[in-house]
Amino acid sequence: MKVNFDIIILEEANDFIRNLDIKCQQKVLINLKKAQKVKDVQLFKKLKGSNMWEFRTSYNNMQYRLLAFWHKEHKTFVICTNGFIKKSQKTPLKEIRKAESIRLEYLSNI
Repeated sequence: MKVNFDIIILEEANDFIRNLDIKCQQKVLINLKKAQKVKDVQLFKKLKGSNMWEFRTSYNNMQYRLLAFWHKEHKTFVICTNGFIKKSQKTPLKEIRKAESIRLEYLSNI
């Protein structure tokens, strides 16, 4: 099956993944690979009112999120900025702001 985009995981998102238990890490990485190949809002969804998207993973009754943005300069990439455990229905504004800040810093350094 064709991969629709490549994923770059920035340091903060990578640290989040590395700090999860091994089975949860595997589930997050499996879902990232699935999201590259199929359009499924259960895996990858645009956040309203923001440039950010979220990769979504449910594991052991917990909701794990990686925030990301699209970058289409030479090739289509999705850049993962940060991750968190979601504890409510809404994505915390603090996490979206952090992701937006990382996004702006990333774009200013390329």
